[in-house]
Amino acid sequence: MTDFNRTNEEFKAALKQCREVFDAKLADYGPSWRIMRPAAITDQLFIKAKRIRTLQITGTSAVGEGILPEFIAIVNYGIVGIIQLRLGFADHKDISRERAMELYDGIAHEAMALMIKKNTDYDEAWRGMRVLSYVDLILSKIERTKEIEDNNGLTRVSEGIDANYFDMINYAVFGIIKLTHDD
Repeated sequence: MTDFNRTNEEFKAALKQCREVFDAKLADYGPSWRIMRPAAITDQLFIKAKRIRTLQITGTSAVGEGILPEFIAIVNYGIVGIIQLRLGFADHKDISRERAMELYDGIAHEAMALMIKKNTDYDEAWRGMRVLSYVDLILSKIERTKEIEDNNGLTRVSEGIDANYFDMINYAVFGIIKLTHDD
């Protein structure tokens, strides 16, 4: 299997793992995240990425959960963020669990398509990176997103919030792959 095929298969497996967690949480809470404004989602992403960085630096977890669940949460919150950007936030749960999963699957598919394009251009460079770099890049994307949000979504030459969310999703998936599949 070529490295590109391997990456595609590992990426699909990581997204499947994230989807299973997302679906299980939907069963517990429904799409309660529909009330969240994008800035609140960005803050959730910050909390998850900051926790990974703290775990990497200290090597200890007071609550007993490791880095992998946080990467999964970044993928899932990133997808939620894109849904919220596209649909707008609501005052209550206004979509069914089934619709939430349809939206999730569509965005996960878009994230994978973007990864395939970028991975072709960058020739598997992500494999030579350290997991800590994915976290720092995610934190950087969060800071960029906050700036864009603080500027009411306006940019001069930069990509928008959705592009930053997609990059966060893909870096988190690479982190999942490194933690679970990489040799």
